[in-house]
Amino acid sequence: MIISTPNESSGLKADLNLGYIWVISCVAALGGLLFGWDWVVIGGAKPFFQRYFQLTSESQIGWANSCALIGCLVGALMAGALSDKFGRKWLLILSAFLFAITSLGNALAENYSIFIFWRMLGGVAIGLASNLSPMYIAEVAPAQMRGQLVSLNQLTIVVGILLAQLINWSLVRNLPVGATDEFIRTSWFGQQGWRWMFGLTALPSLLFFLGMFVVPESPRWLAKNRQPELAQKILGKIGGENYGAAAMAEINSTLANEAIQHVRFAELLDPKMAKVLVLGVTLAVFQQWCGINVIFNYAEEIFKAAGYDISSVLSNIAWTGSVNLAFTFVALGVVDRGGRRPLMLFGSAALALIYFAMGFCYHQQILGLPVLLLVLAAIGCYAMSLAPVTWVVISEIFPNRIRGAAMSVAVCALWIACFILTYTFPMFNAQLGAAGTFWLYAVICLLGFAFIFFKLPETKGKTLEQIERDLVD
Repeated sequence: MIISTPNESSGLKADLNLGYIWVISCVAALGGLLFGWDWVVIGGAKPFFQRYFQLTSESQIGWANSCALIGCLVGALMAGALSDKFGRKWLLILSAFLFAITSLGNALAENYSIFIFWRMLGGVAIGLASNLSPMYIAEVAPAQMRGQLVSLNQLTIVVGILLAQLINWSLVRNLPVGATDEFIRTSWFGQQGWRWMFGLTALPSLLFFLGMFVVPESPRWLAKNRQPELAQKILGKIGGENYGAAAMAEINSTLANEAIQHVRFAELLDPKMAKVLVLGVTLAVFQQWCGINVIFNYAEEIFKAAGYDISSVLSNIAWTGSVNLAFTFVALGVVDRGGRRPLMLFGSAALALIYFAMGFCYHQQILGLPVLLLVLAAIGCYAMSLAPVTWVVISEIFPNRIRGAAMSVAVCALWIACFILTYTFPMFNAQLGAAGTFWLYAVICLLGFAFIFFKLPETKGKTLEQIERDLVD
């Protein structure tokens, strides 16, 4: 489909090839789908591989669930330098390949050490995709469609989460009610069922892998690496000849500015810059330490403590994914109208209240449906506030000349915080119980609320330059 639309930067008409634009964006967004899928598949498989490998200590269980985050951190660190050298396309192909082989590796693992190895390597794929899929889409998207197309990646992450949860549930929905640990370990569910949960990830991975061979390299990367003719040809295919020429002129202008404003990481230590960096890093860490990801990674413990058996646990997990998807659509509709600060404050306060209520339910043995409803409420609040808005804010608050370096630091801090959260939950749960653990997360959310209230200005409707003056000057 070809549509004529004004080009915002040149004033010329751009004959946008919408079919081509959507195809290449959807292929790249498969990286987000696999990110979400691989991220949560372990939550459904955990009750079974834990018994298969006979994991008994909290540290073993925590390491099995959190080790992928080490790979995520490595992948995130690799993404910037390697994609600048080899291109966005080839690093996304590498990511797809890693998703495929690690899903099969986890499915075929015969001992705990091999399982951990493949899980960590799968984390590298997640780290690469989480950085490169939105970057690639942003670099091929026309300016007037960029927000919509980049948001497609966030949507596919949530879709991937839901698909993994539904597949996990469908594979073990026939598990007998009240099955003993020994039955689970020796039955098909404990011997083979969890392997299919990991192995099926190879199917969308293969689709992603093959699809990336038919999409073009990022025209921005080509322009940076002295291939302007090919870059302009791709831009012309996206929006027509005039659009291609105008877009190339804009890219060349941006590249010139980047050369002038090349930043060293040492500049982040400047007092004015450090203040903004602390704000971004704290928000990134808080997005993880608010505690919501333990629901995805440790659903068995949370729902089992609420009185559910394993089969019911996995059906409840599917409900959490559905709520997550529904409220992600809410977030996409309100973030530019409601503002960043109110949504962040709402999410922090709502999660604190919900966690206090969950702790009360566990403490008073008010289990079953009330806990499930509170979990769904927590996920809904998070999906429409802290989950998407944190990414919006940390992409806005950093000054132009340090944005790339500062984002790298903030994202690495986010992955480290996620690792600490995931690794420590079993130990907190063992020492404090479910009630005490959720009360701890409630206190963290209250501290996050206070930090946002006193430190985060509203950024809605402001240019990046206005935000920079407000925060730095």
